[in-house]
Amino acid sequence: MTTLVNATIPRTLDRLVERFSASPATRIEAWLFEDEAARRTAERRLAAAGTQARLRSAYKPLLHFFLEEVAAARPRRVAIRTPAGDARRFRLEAYPLAGLLADTELVFTAGDEPLHGYVEIDGEAQRVFVPHRADGSICGWLRVWQDGQWIEDGPLQTDFEAAYAVAMDAVRAHTWSRSTPYFDTLEIDIATGGIERRLPYHDECISTREALHEDLYFSVLAFFQRRAGVPDGDRTLQPGQIVPRLRAAEGPTQVRVALLSHPAVTPESGRAPALESLDRPLAPGEVEREMEALAAAGGTRFGVPTAQGRQVLGLHVAGALPGLVVTGGQHANETSGVVGALRAARALAQRAGAHFAVIASENPDGSALHLALREDNPRHMLHAARYSALGDDLEARAAPPYGEKAARLEAIERTGARLHLSLHGYPAHEWTRPLNGYIPQGFEQWTIPKGFFLILRHHAGLNGMAFLQALTAELASDPKLAAFNARCLATWHAHYGEMPLPVLHGIPCMVMEDHRSTVPFTLVPEFPDQTVYGDAFRLAHTTQMRTVLAAAELYWRGLLDGEAVLA
Repeated sequence: MTTLVNATIPRTLDRLVERFSASPATRIEAWLFEDEAARRTAERRLAAAGTQARLRSAYKPLLHFFLEEVAAARPRRVAIRTPAGDARRFRLEAYPLAGLLADTELVFTAGDEPLHGYVEIDGEAQRVFVPHRADGSICGWLRVWQDGQWIEDGPLQTDFEAAYAVAMDAVRAHTWSRSTPYFDTLEIDIATGGIERRLPYHDECISTREALHEDLYFSVLAFFQRRAGVPDGDRTLQPGQIVPRLRAAEGPTQVRVALLSHPAVTPESGRAPALESLDRPLAPGEVEREMEALAAAGGTRFGVPTAQGRQVLGLHVAGALPGLVVTGGQHANETSGVVGALRAARALAQRAGAHFAVIASENPDGSALHLALREDNPRHMLHAARYSALGDDLEARAAPPYGEKAARLEAIERTGARLHLSLHGYPAHEWTRPLNGYIPQGFEQWTIPKGFFLILRHHAGLNGMAFLQALTAELASDPKLAAFNARCLATWHAHYGEMPLPVLHGIPCMVMEDHRSTVPFTLVPEFPDQTVYGDAFRLAHTTQMRTVLAAAELYWRGLLDGEAVLA
């Protein structure tokens, strides 16, 4: 192990209590990355020392205003005038208010006052301070009054912000090699306090540790992209595995950044429970057992090793119908597609004439990391597990060595597929990067859930609209899915704006010409599955399975590119 930094950062809340207990002020207001219970305890301690204090959340202050300062009764109408700047960014900062106040008329208008918004509730208006920097990034803030005079008002460097800065400074200062990968694992281990609050709307939560994980992972990846001279958002660079590990702790924040070797891969045992009722993601060993069970019923196995020594397992089942390919788990923190692919493969194997190949989990190394990170944070989206152990998106590999992608290429070659179903997911609650403008750059349309939706990629001159119309009609016949999507779309409209995609039977559809694959049609189902369990996870993988089965039948009936209808 090579340690880049090992630092202790004092807790900002404790420093404030110490400062204003030793030298009381008439009144203070501060915005911190602390949960409500900790802030209220500190207010009482300061009051006992002679300082009147009001401590608020620096993270999502517009939403916290409603959670902490508005009476419990549901208002009839709420109008929010956002601070000057990017109005959508501040509408998102109030998310999921529209979901929490489902029976309330909610109106947003763009304001022009820096750092302040106005909230009108049933005709009564109140000014709300929203601390942020010029680029929209969130920051701490401190205001101090002494004997009626305002003596301090400005940004407050918090432990949350300092932890990010310490980690990033360590990465920037290290001398890296010129060749990739630069490391096996770059681990950023942070033990800290903060906010972890579940909300009573879908899978929504407020988590400062999750936000810090996201900001660190994508910031480190962007650093190496810039260093390598590749475009922002490039998915081909292989820096190694970047792993922020965020752990809950009291007191000072501990930050350790280190370079580690990959641990040895140990065989896993056990079988998953019945897939139909599965309420949580599968572990890599469970996927392997399920693929073995499928192979025992017939078909030809194939596969390739991963960077860390696991196996990407595939199965080819030959039949008279046109071939298709089903894959899941390309992004390993998108977990419902893995279960959906296995369930669909079981059903397809019973279909007379079916010709298909299935790879339920294309990224077992990422899946293993996801399993490990969920031990501390089961409800976080954990994008560190998104890409391969080399740090790239395996789909983006355009030349040998293909590594894990070689299994997909073999599946396509074996089947001669004209349709590839690549099962994906995305965050089931809000995705933020608070210290880098708040809205994740390059993923602006993914920041809040818009329900289940479809992406259809096709080669030039092809048209899949008849296919999509029939497919969405079939999928929307599930009342649970229809109700889920209707609610997600209503909340999306309130906080993000107009849906930029056509909506067919209540399901948004993105259609694009795309030649990244040799397969003429690639259908990507996207369910907001990251972080969900229980009934929500069951709906997710059932929808993935239904999509595969319905798409396969429409494909075999000839609804793609005018193919002849087959019995």
